[in-house]
Amino acid sequence: MTLPVFVHPAVAGATPGSQVVLDGDEARHAVVVKRIRAGERVVLTDGAGTAVVGTVTRTDKRSLTLDVEESTTSEPELPRVVVVQAIPKGDRGELAVEMLTEVGVDVIVPWAASRSVAVWKGERAARSLAKWRATARESAKQARRTWFPEVAEPVGTDEVTALLEKASVPVVLHEAASGPLADLPVPGRGEIVIVVGPEGGISDEELAAFAAVGAEPVRLGSSVLRTSTAGVAATAALLARTRWR
Repeated sequence: MTLPVFVHPAVAGATPGSQVVLDGDEARHAVVVKRIRAGERVVLTDGAGTAVVGTVTRTDKRSLTLDVEESTTSEPELPRVVVVQAIPKGDRGELAVEMLTEVGVDVIVPWAASRSVAVWKGERAARSLAKWRATARESAKQARRTWFPEVAEPVGTDEVTALLEKASVPVVLHEAASGPLADLPVPGRGEIVIVVGPEGGISDEELAAFAAVGAEPVRLGSSVLRTSTAGVAATAALLARTRWR
């Protein structure tokens, strides 16, 4: 059975035979919600490549003590994948973040596209960004990732254009594109940047700005995917030709 995963920001440097104490909200979640008890084995990760496996020796309502048995450190997988997700309405943003995290995306960038229905401003922006980041953290734990994705600050079209200009593989998804995503050459290294438009689509002005830096639109297939699922499908299609081989 797959071991449960919890986040500990200071497991780097822990070695077999040492003890690690998990406390705070994460320990409470482990002990009270997940009902972890002494004698069970769990994984603690810092979300930055390090994970330790061990046996729980003691618990209380706010802490958990682990005897470390194994410690591993991994490098980020290549190519690096950045998904620029236009801000959708309702809870579709959290759905997109959840699935993008599970599939292995490294960076998720909220984009205030010109046709985005939802608008992040003031306190709403802070709350929405916090929800995306919490979703990414919990989804990374569920997916047993040791590298958690970054959820960046919201950006405008100028910042998206700059990301595409620097990308090894710039991808702009658009249902009216003539060329398929499958025709793009994908190196095993570098950075892939995938732009997903909002419910109302990417505007002509935005498409022109992206094309000016060499990012021509491509399509996934004959059907039109929702903004919350298009990025996941594109990422999976590209990773099947690189990391997943």
